[in-house]
Amino acid sequence: GTLNRRQLRECIFSDSSEKAWLNALLHPIIHQETQRQITEARSPYVLWVVPLLVENQLQKKADRILVIDVSPETQIERTMTRDHVSREHAEQILAAQVTREARLAVADDVIDNNGAPDALASDVARLHAQYLTFAAQAVAQEKP
Repeated sequence: GTLNRRQLRECIFSDSSEKAWLNALLHPIIHQETQRQITEARSPYVLWVVPLLVENQLQKKADRILVIDVSPETQIERTMTRDHVSREHAEQILAAQVTREARLAVADDVIDNNGAPDALASDVARLHAQYLTFAAQAVAQEKP
């Protein structure tokens, strides 16, 4: 009934076959559940949060791509703090992901998350208003 996240993380980042096995097991289940939730959503728009969107080549399944961007150093520091791992392990985690440049290359929208959390509020509010406009336009185009 419990999961040792640290041990799992160490296992999948040190053995690519274990990572592939886990992905093959979980991704279909996750995909099915997220599609169910998207179908049942009643909001004007849906944010589909996919940590490995580019790695799994799912960007074509979204209408827009929002990337929350941080510098590599900030990403390493936050990973070390969040996961209580060494710098070397944090760097291994990041090395298993696509590059920052690859994520930014597919982005329609980018929020810079290098600052304090409260600095995000204006960017989020601006994008929320923009997404509401896009959603309203999409509904208007669907009506005969």
